[in-house]
Amino acid sequence: MLTLKLINEETERVIRGLNKKHFPNAEEAVRTVIAIDKKRREAQQLLDSSLSESKKMAAQIGALMKEGKKDEAEEIKTKVSHLKEKSKELEEDMATAQKELTELLYTIPNIPNEEVPEGKDASDNVVVKEGGVIPELPDDALCHWDLAKKYNLIDFEMGVKITGAGFPIYIGKMARLQRALETFFLEEARKSGYLEIQPPFVINEASGYGTGQLPDKEGQMYHCTADNLYLIPTAEVPVTNIFRDVILNDQDLPIKRCAYSACFRREAGSYGKDVRGLNRLHQFDKVEIVRIDKPEHSRESLDEMLRHVENLLVKLGLPYHILRLCGGDMSFTSAICYDFEVWSAAQKRWLEVSSVSNFESYQANRLKCRYRDSKTKKTELCHTLNGSALALPRIVAAIIENNQTPEGICIPKCLVPYCGFDMLDDKNN
Repeated sequence: MLTLKLINEETERVIRGLNKKHFPNAEEAVRTVIAIDKKRREAQQLLDSSLSESKKMAAQIGALMKEGKKDEAEEIKTKVSHLKEKSKELEEDMATAQKELTELLYTIPNIPNEEVPEGKDASDNVVVKEGGVIPELPDDALCHWDLAKKYNLIDFEMGVKITGAGFPIYIGKMARLQRALETFFLEEARKSGYLEIQPPFVINEASGYGTGQLPDKEGQMYHCTADNLYLIPTAEVPVTNIFRDVILNDQDLPIKRCAYSACFRREAGSYGKDVRGLNRLHQFDKVEIVRIDKPEHSRESLDEMLRHVENLLVKLGLPYHILRLCGGDMSFTSAICYDFEVWSAAQKRWLEVSSVSNFESYQANRLKCRYRDSKTKKTELCHTLNGSALALPRIVAAIIENNQTPEGICIPKCLVPYCGFDMLDDKNN
């Protein structure tokens, strides 16, 4: 969440940033935060004064009793008692104000970085780079859901029978291709210096609040109500929460972690042709990269992450472009975000396969993730970053559509050592 220091000292910049994200009633929310914080600080000052005065009076009581001034001592005792009651009221006022303040701050999104363009929605995002060659397919080329049926690669209907829509079953070579992609992405991350983590796929409420999924995306997560646990929407959540309530040494930064996980998203209201097949699922596999860094180095970390994801797409031979998201299309927690989209040749549309974000200090403030400066010995908030590297479903959709031939579907060369075959065809075993 935004720090009170930022809100109080750079109020107008915060309001402008929230307006850039099209956050409703931005100024009212910010002014309310400032007013509640002022009330809390005033209560703190009065409490400090009351406690100090009470302490001084309490010290006088013993001396007066020794001098035989019992009546004066009793009078001071009465005053001390009144001060204690006043202090208790002030503590309650402070607790109420703090609770109200925290709840309000949780509802206010991060403000965009200065590089973020103005805009209301995805149509205002800016293409910053393009790569690869868009393949030319014959007019009778099949979309991935038809190819999956033709070669018996994915059973969407059986997934509906077992669970529901959005939970496909991968068969034979396609199951092996899924595993190959996971291993390939993890190995590439390892070569780039990321330490692999195998995290839980279920988180508690504190973890959801730590990275900003709660309360913003509560309705989009699967909730295990009996234990008040949530299925993860991405490995970002458990991996980043490793560093919740932690003070790191500045020499250890940047910290680089990667993890494979299944991801679970309710995606309420997702219907229609644009979410057909693998285009949008309730369960899918993804490899995530996470970095914890110092503020002055986080932009460099972001650039390194972008190059890493781009290199994966180059090796897979997929045509792609990179978008810098506008203010209106960014997530609740990100300060700057880049989306990678690959070209789906049969659908003739771009499919998002990765988002790479710098959250700056927003998540770290929620997490209380800090580092200690080795020179000043002071603690400062870290910057957190994460990116998909990569999400499998739309990658698979693009691979099988773009590489279809009369003989079958050619597998990218970089994956052959991991899956053990170079073609998806009628022999799916």
